Amino acid sequence: MSLPTPPPDIPRQESLIEYPSQFPIKVMGVKVDGLVHAISMIAREFDPAFDASTIELRESKGGKYLGVTVTVTATSREQLDELYRTLSTHPMVKVVL
Repeated sequence: MSLPTPPPDIPRQESLIEYPSQFPIKVMGVKVDGLVHAISMIAREFDPAFDASTIELRESKGGKYLGVTVTVTATSREQLDELYRTLSTHPMVKVVL
């Protein structure tokens, strides 16, 4: 009895995102002065055309945390990876989604 031949390897797509595209990033941090400014400066570092007027804010129920959504123009996987790394290591930031 012979085993069935496994299907040929299907190449995995590098990314499901088409570049360039508008890409929202959600950032959570303790609600303190300067949080939104710090996040928008980082976004502008990676997307010089970043429009701060598109920032969306959402407070936590208790008001201690602030969710900040920034939408950047994503141009590559490398750009997004580095942006996530930079945001994640900022001292005011707790979570990046």
